[in-house]
Amino acid sequence: MDISTTAFTVNGKTYHPPSKPVVVICMDGSADEYYNASLARGRMPHLEKMIVTGFRGLVRGALPSFTNVNNSSIVTGVSPAVHGISGNFFYDEKKDQEIMMNSAEYLRADTILAAAANAGRKVAVVTAKEKLRDILSHKMKGIAFSAEKAAQAKMDTHGIDNAEAITGHQTPEIYSAAASLFVLRAGVALIEKGMADFLYLSLTDYMQHTYAPEAEASLDFYAAIDTELGRLLATGAIIGATPDHGMNAKVDEHGKPNVLFVEDMLEAQFGNHFRVICPITDPYVKHHGALGSYVVIHMNDKSKIPAVKEWLEQQPGITEVHDKHAAARLLEQPEDRTGDLVVLSARDVVVGRRPQYHDLSALDGTLRSHGGRYEEMVSMILSQPLNAAYTMKAAGDPRNFHVFDFLINGTK
Repeated sequence: MDISTTAFTVNGKTYHPPSKPVVVICMDGSADEYYNASLARGRMPHLEKMIVTGFRGLVRGALPSFTNVNNSSIVTGVSPAVHGISGNFFYDEKKDQEIMMNSAEYLRADTILAAAANAGRKVAVVTAKEKLRDILSHKMKGIAFSAEKAAQAKMDTHGIDNAEAITGHQTPEIYSAAASLFVLRAGVALIEKGMADFLYLSLTDYMQHTYAPEAEASLDFYAAIDTELGRLLATGAIIGATPDHGMNAKVDEHGKPNVLFVEDMLEAQFGNHFRVICPITDPYVKHHGALGSYVVIHMNDKSKIPAVKEWLEQQPGITEVHDKHAAARLLEQPEDRTGDLVVLSARDVVVGRRPQYHDLSALDGTLRSHGGRYEEMVSMILSQPLNAAYTMKAAGDPRNFHVFDFLINGTK
């Protein structure tokens, strides 16, 4: 397979791709505890080999630690302040509308994938969740389809016909381990058939929302992932794997969901002046019930912002409260797409709106979720060792959205 090594520049960074297939995997929800539990039991020999011969290190994700935010950061190489995606969901004050942030119309930066395609690489995006496909394939010439809607992929809209036949697998149920495994198997098939040599594979975190790291279902799932990593390595690809966020149990000592309903709390204390937005909100209700560890607050009476901020900071379970300007600076948020206040909660706590907005009965398991500081630190695993310059960078403050840079420019 003739693979282009033409360099390309996007968002201020120049990439010098090798004459090998490049594969970056977003290991959705894969907190380090999942890897560690499986590695300790000998369930991931291919990942273990990648770590021994390549690189594994801690990196900082983008906040809020949600799917759309971090996938957008990974494929652009920049923070939310630059690319503009501030959540899965946001409130547009000018339009007075609460909007799902699934469309590329909200993306303010070009992608590494589109730039690679323009430089002659055969680019493919396979995502478990259909909600990401439009953003990830923004301006991109190549293949882009989801496991969720694989049967509906068409050449004129997705760059591929007969995705099920090409991958050898039927469209999976989105609430399943099979959804993520389909993505990896599709990546293997696209490389083996010469259809792609520059791939972004984005998994789904249904399993991590549902099962703890030591659960047998988790161990089986990561063993199956490891099998596909082995098949990807066998194609000669270089691989970079990083999660979009980690995952934690959000329950009390009795195993009950640990939820602060912030809009109710504020109304009881200050009256009816608030709209609380949960940026984790998306179509996948069995994952998290729209409950995460990060919410934004829009206020009618801006003069009350300091008093509300001070009161919230004193509430048990709330760890950080930032006004709009601080959120833009400290949390790297696009200032026009965040609220008057941003609230983050403790490791075992989620923040929500009101009980009627969150159907906990829809959850398939206990409440495990993400969004705040405690799911921000994740790992980056590369199949190749780092060169001297990037070994130094890795000792600094690398980000999960530097994975393309580290894999392409930073390995020996």
